[in-house]
Amino acid sequence: MKEKRKLALLCGLLGCLCYGGGDWLMMYGDPAHAGKLIWLTTGTAQIPMWRYDLAMALAFPGIILYGIALFAVETYIRGNNERKVYHYLNAFGLTPWIALHLFYIMILVLYSWMNANGYVSEALAVCEGLFSRLSWFVPVSEALMLPVFVYWFYLQITGKTAFPRAMAFTNLLIIFGILKGISNLLPVSAFRLGFTNGLMSESMILWFGFMLIWEAKRTDYRQLEQTTTERSKA
Repeated sequence: MKEKRKLALLCGLLGCLCYGGGDWLMMYGDPAHAGKLIWLTTGTAQIPMWRYDLAMALAFPGIILYGIALFAVETYIRGNNERKVYHYLNAFGLTPWIALHLFYIMILVLYSWMNANGYVSEALAVCEGLFSRLSWFVPVSEALMLPVFVYWFYLQITGKTAFPRAMAFTNLLIIFGILKGISNLLPVSAFRLGFTNGLMSESMILWFGFMLIWEAKRTDYRQLEQTTTERSKA
């Protein structure tokens, strides 16, 4: 079971690289912008289509790898009822991940295509109008994505998982909040755009990383304890 969990968490890390790589591909560029949406920039208008294609393609293995890790996390939960609640919240939460990714990419692709094909003056108004019309999709998606992580914090802080309670403060949402604060301190640049767009994946890679380190240390400790016991008996 321990080795399976380690492999599952490694899958999660790979999923972060897929999603995070896509997030950087679709946003990294000149940060200058003229409209209300700070991500419709001079850089995104000039991004070649292959980068958007790759960013979208990476989302498919990314969501599968995320799913493997996130469902494996439920094996750390002690109670059957709590495990079931986590399982279903996780299933509902995974649903909008790729949809939200697609939503932003489609607007960015349209913006880039219009700028490259003689519709420069209309591109900003059309893409901002499209986003405004469907902007409700973003909070609805987040409302589905976040409860599983809130519930995970509750499980850890109340001692209902195999982790020590202090591990609750390595929660994804706490990591995200810290990284968001760091991003706000960065100077406006292509790096800041990529970093900000990839915040969720960057938070996930740290979250999975903390669990993987804890799992590895716990295994090493038990092996050391077992070896010491065997030597004392001899």
